[in-house]
Amino acid sequence: MKKYFPSFILMFLLTSAVAVAQSNDISPQRKQAIDSLALEKVKDLSKYISIIGSKETQFSEANRVMDRAEELFAPGAEMGVSSINTKEVAYYKVRRYFERLMALNYDRVNISWYDIHYISDLERQPDGRFVGVVTVYQRFEGTSQEAGLNYRDTTKKDITIYVERKSTQVAGRTIEFWDVMLGDIRVTETTS
Repeated sequence: MKKYFPSFILMFLLTSAVAVAQSNDISPQRKQAIDSLALEKVKDLSKYISIIGSKETQFSEANRVMDRAEELFAPGAEMGVSSINTKEVAYYKVRRYFERLMALNYDRVNISWYDIHYISDLERQPDGRFVGVVTVYQRFEGTSQEAGLNYRDTTKKDITIYVERKSTQVAGRTIEFWDVMLGDIRVTETTS
């Protein structure tokens, strides 16, 4: 009996660990809801970028929208900036990216995103979070009448998506939920 006891404990611990791990898995229905939320957040970011970049947006409104847009991101996230005039890609913290976007030296700026879709499924990480990647294409057009500048490019960007379990207190009860945050936005290709 004594020689089977350690094996029994080990088997019990392994079974418990598997049960805990499975309880943190995402059901297919929940995954679909998370995918929808992630794509909705990416679409929100697209709208925010368009508003921030527009020269018709008042400074106070642009700052309000920057605050809202920052809430979509995980701490420390960076956004890539590219140009057809150089092969280098510069990365900026999210707030700095928005400030630079707002300060572009064009009379008119139009930014639109299209063909938004997942390119990698959510995968569990050792820290318990799930990570996926969404791809978008960004069409940028900047026009300056005085300087005669017309610039256009299309950039393919990969957006890291983080999904993690969080909890909040509601009426004295702890409610757990899955939250989606945007991570780094990497430039993968820029064309004219």
